Amino acid sequence: MKVTSAEIVISAVKPEQYPEGDLPEFALAGRSNVGKSSFINKMINRKALARTSSKPGKTQTLNFYLINELLHFVDVPGYGYAKVSKTERAAWGKMIEKYLTTREQLKAVVLIVDLRHPPTNDDVLMYDFAKHYELPVVVIATKADKIPKGKWDKHLKVVRETLELEPDDHIIKFSSETGLGKEQAWTVLQSYMNEKNS
Repeated sequence: MKVTSAEIVISAVKPEQYPEGDLPEFALAGRSNVGKSSFINKMINRKALARTSSKPGKTQTLNFYLINELLHFVDVPGYGYAKVSKTERAAWGKMIEKYLTTREQLKAVVLIVDLRHPPTNDDVLMYDFAKHYELPVVVIATKADKIPKGKWDKHLKVVRETLELEPDDHIIKFSSETGLGKEQAWTVLQSYMNEKNS
């Protein structure tokens, strides 16, 4: 998909702040510092619409990005970051859970993991949570450029096995440096956009 317009429309913490309308939405989940902002920026050809931060745990709201007036990317707070208080983490958890379980416009969860390392327990929990609520999951295994090509399959196998991916789940090798996987990611997301709500 050729992206011609992209803007952040709202940072929401509760349902009444979510954008109105029925545009399809994709929730971007992943641990802090896994590269969600870089993924967003690469997908929409922008250097810095999504702010990348050297401080993990910066995203504390649901950030809705409107793309081509056609869909929303919803960046949810990164998990697994130690410096956030338990109370704050619990509040984020509730906010994310409410969004994921009640939002009709949500088409799929885009789970971003680091291809170099096995998915964390938090990644597994996120995957299982989405599956429990029968949400499709698209796994983006990012930072592929940091691994020799010959080892990609081995690392992908680890991701598949750790998350116990279902056969129909997509897993895409991605690099926000080289653009690897970008076209494939758009193709997969568009396939969910085109599905009519049953």
